Amino acid sequence: MTTVTSNVRKQTIARAMAEAIAQEMRTDPRVFVMGEDIGQLGGVFGNTRGLFEEFGPERVRDTPISETAFIGAAVGAAADGMRPVVELMFVDFFGVCMDAIYNLMAKNTYFSGGKLSIPVVLMTATGGGYSDAGQHSQCLHATFAHLPGMKVVAPSNAYDAKGLMISAIRDDNPVIYLFHKALQGMGWLGTEPASIVHVPEEAYTVPIGKAATVREGRDVTIVGITSGVHHALKAAEQLEQKGVSAEVIDLRSLVPLDREHVINSVRKTGRLIVVDEDYQSYGVTGEIIASVVEADISMLKSPPKRVAYPDIPIPFSRPMEQWALPNPAKIVAAYESMVK
Repeated sequence: MTTVTSNVRKQTIARAMAEAIAQEMRTDPRVFVMGEDIGQLGGVFGNTRGLFEEFGPERVRDTPISETAFIGAAVGAAADGMRPVVELMFVDFFGVCMDAIYNLMAKNTYFSGGKLSIPVVLMTATGGGYSDAGQHSQCLHATFAHLPGMKVVAPSNAYDAKGLMISAIRDDNPVIYLFHKALQGMGWLGTEPASIVHVPEEAYTVPIGKAATVREGRDVTIVGITSGVHHALKAAEQLEQKGVSAEVIDLRSLVPLDREHVINSVRKTGRLIVVDEDYQSYGVTGEIIASVVEADISMLKSPPKRVAYPDIPIPFSRPMEQWALPNPAKIVAAYESMVK
């Protein structure tokens, strides 16, 4: 009797992130972790689970509730040769520490004439859907992507999560690592099953600044980031039942932005829909559309569409929040309006 063994090793994004950090901590003594509840608790979203037990309190440091203090400390440590991974528990909290993030972390390499590297990874949770209101539910992709001096990544699945984390830790630039709560695989949050994928045990990198085509198609290009990728894939399945072939692109990185990958896809399909849980105005959706139009407007068979969060504070009311969030039905409706 022949026994068939499987090499598939599925992980959640939270588990993949923790594994990536642990592997880099084992090989590079300069890597350490800071943040609220990231020690014995393992992080509210599971991103640092198991690290405290292996590396102890010197390299896995629980901090007081002072984001300005511990992100400022991370900047100082990075300037002194360390490679800190610091967690801002919710991206919404950026308001209390933006000076440390942007006027210090992002700009100090420029201020020093390139003589000083600030290799900080700032990981932070994004996304709504849990009736957590406006203080804990935003995505804010464009807020960070708009500000020069930082790289910005946002994985949609566990494979990319691990590879992008390792790339971020090894990068000499500051990197904002945005992870969506609905994709983490935490039981109390629920999760998107398609985000749990095969993750190799060995260390590997996913290049920062390279998008990926996750579904081939010929009639319309749907571009997404984090949760938007999964909405796009579900919409593509619904469109397929109507005889429409949709191509889905996962940006994976916002800075650098892989405009060429998107343009090449739209050149093939002739139509473009961009999906993002961040706010609609002045956002990533508009930037992607502008990039395509500026490259060659003649490739478009119809005006592009964007499916994003309306320009309102995020409601606490669950029905109101669900009404505002992007979803597959809105993507399908966007396509149908393009071909009327």
